[in-house]
Amino acid sequence: MLAPKKVKFRKWQKGRLRGLATRGATLAFGDIGLKAVEHGQLSSQQIEAARIAMMRHIRRGGKVWIRIFPDRPVTAKPLETRQGSGKGAPVGWCAPVKPGRVLYEIRGVDHDLAVEALRLAAHKLSIRTTIVKKEDF
Repeated sequence: MLAPKKVKFRKWQKGRLRGLATRGATLAFGDIGLKAVEHGQLSSQQIEAARIAMMRHIRRGGKVWIRIFPDRPVTAKPLETRQGSGKGAPVGWCAPVKPGRVLYEIRGVDHDLAVEALRLAAHKLSIRTTIVKKEDF
């Protein structure tokens, strides 16, 4: 799964996801892509599950780009622990996503095959997405 090699801080404050994505909002590498429609956090497990679903469907054909990276730590307190006594330990990584962000891109496969692969990938993610083509921009 995706995870950063080294980070400056072990734990982050939560923050808020507001506004639209300005970076990574257009197709840069592929002909067709999967774009986020709402705010959310995608865990490294969700990103990997969507990638595997796409790769299994297109069967070694074409190329897939992952345009997001989980660089934000997620913390959790142990089960059956009372409240208080500080913030929990890091348990995983997530990628904050704003609406308009392109998550995945595909090139080199048939259009119908790419649409179906992206549809399968979208089912693995916890946010609503839409499929965009190069001529949409």
